[in-house]
Amino acid sequence: MNKQKPVDQLTIEEATHEVKELSLQVEEWGREYYEKDNPSVEDYVYDQAYQRLVTLEQIFPELQSPDSPTQQVGAATISDFAKVEHQNPMLSMGDVFSVAELMDFNERLQRNGVDHPEYNLELKIDGLAISLMYENGKFVQGSTRGDGRIGEDITKNLKKIKSIPQTLTQPITIEVRGECYMPKEAFAKLNEQRESQGLPVFANPRNAAAGSLRQLDPQVTANRELSTFMYYVPDYQTLGVTTQSEALTALVKLGFNVNLNNQVATTKEEIADYINGYTQKRNDLEYGIDGIVEKVNDLALQEELGSTVKVPRWEIAYKFPPEEAATVVREIEWTVGRTGTVTPTAVMDPVLLAGTTVARASLHNPDYLQQKDVRIGDTVYLHKAGDIIPEISTVELDKRPADSVEYEIPTRCPECDSKLVHLDEEVALRCINPMCPAQIKEGLAHFASRNAMNIDGLGPRILEQLFERKMITDVADLYHLTKAQLLTLDKFGDKSADNLLTAIDNSRHNSLERLLFGLGIRHVGAKAARLIAAQFKNIEALMNASSEEIASVEAIGPIIGDSVVTYFNNTQVHELIQELQNAHVNTEYLGTATEVKEGPLTGQKVVLTGKLIEMTRPQAQEWLETQGADVVGSVSKKTNLVIAGSDAGSKLAKAQSLGIEVWNEEQFRAAMKEDS
Repeated sequence: MNKQKPVDQLTIEEATHEVKELSLQVEEWGREYYEKDNPSVEDYVYDQAYQRLVTLEQIFPELQSPDSPTQQVGAATISDFAKVEHQNPMLSMGDVFSVAELMDFNERLQRNGVDHPEYNLELKIDGLAISLMYENGKFVQGSTRGDGRIGEDITKNLKKIKSIPQTLTQPITIEVRGECYMPKEAFAKLNEQRESQGLPVFANPRNAAAGSLRQLDPQVTANRELSTFMYYVPDYQTLGVTTQSEALTALVKLGFNVNLNNQVATTKEEIADYINGYTQKRNDLEYGIDGIVEKVNDLALQEELGSTVKVPRWEIAYKFPPEEAATVVREIEWTVGRTGTVTPTAVMDPVLLAGTTVARASLHNPDYLQQKDVRIGDTVYLHKAGDIIPEISTVELDKRPADSVEYEIPTRCPECDSKLVHLDEEVALRCINPMCPAQIKEGLAHFASRNAMNIDGLGPRILEQLFERKMITDVADLYHLTKAQLLTLDKFGDKSADNLLTAIDNSRHNSLERLLFGLGIRHVGAKAARLIAAQFKNIEALMNASSEEIASVEAIGPIIGDSVVTYFNNTQVHELIQELQNAHVNTEYLGTATEVKEGPLTGQKVVLTGKLIEMTRPQAQEWLETQGADVVGSVSKKTNLVIAGSDAGSKLAKAQSLGIEVWNEEQFRAAMKEDS
């Protein structure tokens, strides 16, 4: 765009041609974003093209047509979901891209008779707009925005999101709108899972949330760890409030999850300080934001100002500028995961990006690499997808070396030289050699990991030595290691050898769900392993179960059922299970034998939020569950306790507004110590 001719210098013929070209491009990008949840360009690229089209239509109004992308809201609903007609249109917001443009918007309001209004400043959540309908306090229907007039009925899926109350604290009939989003941690985990399964990754949390909400199987939505922030009531008089800031507080009292990082502002300085503050803090938030929303705080004035066919006149979105850094690709490495997925990674000159030094970025799969056309020697621009994952956004073609050649996708495994294949139309390349050293080593590391068999001290470096020296070839061999063997390893003495042997011995007594997860069965995560183990009780019963019997377990389904049966149909797996049993590794479910203690936390709903210093989140959750607590993801009126680490945000604020007991990490550690 930077090389384009200024709009006011175009002839009518040039403008006509560009409007036609831009309209087609923006329409296509819009379909990718709104309908396919799979954009091919970054948001700011779309925004630049869209704003160029807006400017062209302003200067050449005769070129604007009713079906221009600038006159549309969202996209038409074309899915298999039932259609919902919104009682009040769900409009888009206008965008500005600098504080100066934001001040221009405010000055236009004042010129149009709005005398020094108060503004409510809110974070612009990177999610999908939703509408929730309640009748007499009961949740009856939920929908997407769609084209602003007609949305999709996704009630069943929204009922699977814990932060959406099924019953309000008051028996009122009301429509509430807000944003469904995917937390950064869940986004990173989901993409990691999809990559290992050979599936395309989501471009950002917004598309991940949208794709998760548009699942025909509500259980898929339930497993995606979505959350919500509600922020708008079309009929504000139902709440008995007069300002937007009061409306947010009222929504909290009804039981909704609300982002309370809002601020009422009246001056340019206050607005600029708020924007600058969250520009700096956005990377530290647990959820993605892509800007700041400014709303006229007076609700009656909002109503008076009204809206255009597309946007309200009383609110505007300030979009953060893209945070990017340029660097040079020096190599493309291919690594083999434990399921055989072969993943390309760009190795680049180190560069500072969003507060951290980045020298590597995943290229996910061959299709992605070829779509981006990344080559060795290319100058590329990096950004962080979801403010967390380093990703190449574009290649600077003007700086591409003259001798550049298209990167050739490998056909053989970089570890074992076996032929690489695509399975089941996956986008991923896979090595299907079961004896591939890389897969075996990755599988061993997974087996020993904290959430699996939890063999403390058995890290990748030690496993590498054990494997290279042929002391182990599979997980069963771990249980036959001797002290004499361990003492031959680098930097191993009597104490470290004894500690590792003790950790290995302790792992024999784990409950079945840890073993199931540790075996690395495709699609079987820690939660699925626990549910399956609790149902079948022992490994023999599970090995004899049909895929239908496994799929019938609540929250499991046919994909996991088929995967488990396929895994246990392998004769080598039967031999491995027998070896583990011969080594006295437990294959029974011990859940009922190690059930929770009775105490003050038994039956209590507890929320963990913020960063813990002395322990990890999984460690904290594990201890709470042993005490009988139900660890939940969102704060509501039913929450009994919130444990807040550093940088706790909206969950802490909501807990305080509801009068819920809050512990800091020191208090939490004291409770753990008291129990020990």
